[in-house]
Amino acid sequence: MHAVQATHTQVVRPAARPWILTLDMHGHPHRWVSWQAACTYHARNMVAWSMGAQAFHIWGGTSRITGERSSISSQSIIAIKGQALRPGSLRQVPPLNNRELFHRDRQTCAYCGTTLSGALLTRDHIEPVSRGGKDVWMNVVTACRSCNQRKDNRRPERAGMTLLYAPYVPNKAEYLILSNRHILADQMDFLVQHVPKQSRVRDS
Repeated sequence: MHAVQATHTQVVRPAARPWILTLDMHGHPHRWVSWQAACTYHARNMVAWSMGAQAFHIWGGTSRITGERSSISSQSIIAIKGQALRPGSLRQVPPLNNRELFHRDRQTCAYCGTTLSGALLTRDHIEPVSRGGKDVWMNVVTACRSCNQRKDNRRPERAGMTLLYAPYVPNKAEYLILSNRHILADQMDFLVQHVPKQSRVRDS
């Protein structure tokens, strides 16, 4: 993988606080880090390569000896050398919780199609846990409280209800998209290439 020359550079100010997308050595999405953390990776020679249409120029302190001010440039997407990543941190399936479930399903009830705020949504198990169903991505969908109560402790077909969309397992790329509200255009373009084909992120 070769670094892509940045086409735009900006000086980072404290108020800007851009998030930098980190990858593993194989180009798989890893996590978001602050620009301060990105500077640390660069300073410690932990960046294998970088890419992205936007680069950030960060100024440091001034040397008393030379009078020169230190600076580091970082592109918006950086690959971290393998030894710099924590063991187990490269898991590609995000943990299941209501926040990410509702994000995956675009906060839309799988039964009536109503879009609601998270406070009015619930996690529904297609195969009820009491009947052997597991609390895993492929067995859960977002449901409004009314539909969840109507379905009760039954499978959808037994309750006379139809799923409007199928569940799927989101991957790390989709998780990263859902967890950052201020993604840069070049970062989004990169991440979308790595989300599942059935991902509803593609339709947003």
